[in-house]
Amino acid sequence: MHLSHSLLSPYNSRNCIIRCIGASSTDNFPEETIENTLEPIDHVEMSLSYWSSAGQRDPSFPECLIYMLHSDLCLIDEIKIQPFQAFFQYGDPIYSVQYVRFRMGYPKLPLCPEQLVSDGNEGQLTADDNYTWTYASPEFPMLQENVAQSFKLPHAVLCIGGVVKIDLLGRIQKQAIDGLHYICVSHVQILGNPLSQELSVAPCENGVVLKYHPEPRRSNVRRSDDGRSPSNWHNFATRIWQSGTGRGMGWNQALLSRLLLGPPLQLLEEDDDDDIS
Repeated sequence: MHLSHSLLSPYNSRNCIIRCIGASSTDNFPEETIENTLEPIDHVEMSLSYWSSAGQRDPSFPECLIYMLHSDLCLIDEIKIQPFQAFFQYGDPIYSVQYVRFRMGYPKLPLCPEQLVSDGNEGQLTADDNYTWTYASPEFPMLQENVAQSFKLPHAVLCIGGVVKIDLLGRIQKQAIDGLHYICVSHVQILGNPLSQELSVAPCENGVVLKYHPEPRRSNVRRSDDGRSPSNWHNFATRIWQSGTGRGMGWNQALLSRLLLGPPLQLLEEDDDDDIS
């Protein structure tokens, strides 16, 4: 099985982010956009590169950053986040948080380019009701240090759908000029192994459909809805359900359930004439 081979093959972790979906808020857009967190350096064209939330009086007010991964199926084992230190402010404050938490899943509807963050758009898809989250990590404490901090998951997690949300919990730093609490991030990396581009997922009524593409696919945002008819698919389609028991899938079901840290998954093989689009 192609999925089994991809899951069991050895790999070297690499950054799986392909683009940003959006942030829950941005203080000065587009100068402090979430897209700055993808830059590997602190300065871009003589300007500081970081994301900043809007200010809040309540230090417990949460924020989030949402990213799209290279593949609909990625095996994720580590996330790195570097808080931003404002050397241009008195005392060189670091706008870190108390805790971070990670969610992984898939959009309930195909993502459209005009809904994602861009130079003229802050992003319209940061609310949880736009997604189905199949995994939620424990909360990890974050240090108030200007370094790339590593958060290793208890074990590798299969991200089904290619979307990762970073929850930023508990504001630490207040800005002296306005007395509001902010969160600022310089860099983000989501490390793991993007599985084959021949595999994709599409939402359905009871979960997602796992599809196999024997031919190369065009790279676009609508990865799970590229307009192919069922007759163009390879004779392979598997429906992944969120609960229930499998029918003799053996270690494949056990492995997926373990990776997802969720309930057992039922994998049902589709007939050739079923509509899987």
